[in-house]
Amino acid sequence: MVKHEQEESPNRPDNTAFTQQRLPAWQPILSAGIVIPGFVLIGLAFIGVGVGLFITSRDVQVLELDYTGAVATDPCYKCSDPSIKDCKCTMEFHLDTLFRGPVFIYYGLTNYFQNQRKYGISKDDNQLYGDLDTFKSPASECSPYDYDSKSKPIVPCGALANSMFNDTFKLYRMVNGSKKEVPLNGKGIAWWTDQNVKYRNPSGTPLINAFNGTVKPINWPKAAYELDTTDVYNNGFINQDFLVWMRRAALPDFRKLYRRITKDEYQAGLPAGNYSLEISYNYHVLSFKGKKKLVLSNVSWMGGKNDFLGIAYLVVGSLCVFMSIVMLIVYAKFKFPEED
Repeated sequence: MVKHEQEESPNRPDNTAFTQQRLPAWQPILSAGIVIPGFVLIGLAFIGVGVGLFITSRDVQVLELDYTGAVATDPCYKCSDPSIKDCKCTMEFHLDTLFRGPVFIYYGLTNYFQNQRKYGISKDDNQLYGDLDTFKSPASECSPYDYDSKSKPIVPCGALANSMFNDTFKLYRMVNGSKKEVPLNGKGIAWWTDQNVKYRNPSGTPLINAFNGTVKPINWPKAAYELDTTDVYNNGFINQDFLVWMRRAALPDFRKLYRRITKDEYQAGLPAGNYSLEISYNYHVLSFKGKKKLVLSNVSWMGGKNDFLGIAYLVVGSLCVFMSIVMLIVYAKFKFPEED
């Protein structure tokens, strides 16, 4: 019988070192002479970075002013009653030394879960992009903040927009017994992509015409087209404060950028002295056991104050050094004679 050779499969890989896995390979041998010094070097590097981060973080200045008004002795206690409208309160504070600039002002909220799923999706992205069709028929995700009691569409709709933070602040410096207002800069506090890509005002002028037949969110004191009538680039859906609020926080205790102090004689920071903070108290948080605070802070090359990052590096570095010592002791005690 004649034996026919089997034909080669067309899918057979080429007979090369790469396709046939015949390339030379190298596998490191992790001996004690390599592992122990490696752990020491890694540990020392982490400790060095951790010390630098910790010292830098400790150098950042932070001043927190709680104005919730939960206690009768608090300056804003009277304003914490929801039945009182258009309430204002004043807090005094003193700076012993120069508060180095640029100074950033944040508002902080606690026990506020912006990351809750139903709350986070309660908005209409097409509406916020300026689509006029959605002004008359908001997305179902906005319910129950899509229409008012008279069946008029709410713009912007949804729980996220409806709960926008609306406390306002004015800062005064006490000079020779008189108040001198500190200029606060509210430009550029939102993400560039939010203002220029994600959110858009409807086309056409004046802006108020696009909102005909709609109503403002229930908890808003004024409509979206009235957020800043002095600046067309800071009005409507591209208002800086609105954009900052709409970018949700990941944790229940958070703070968001409110203003910066960078103008005139305050470019170097806030001089030492007495200051007065005037608060327009509109946002009530005691109903869900929350707290409010105003935060003044400067930044370093690594950002704001964050001791955790430096401590984490120090802990990891210390563990590496400790483990290298343990491995050295074990190696010295149990090594085999032929390894001498």
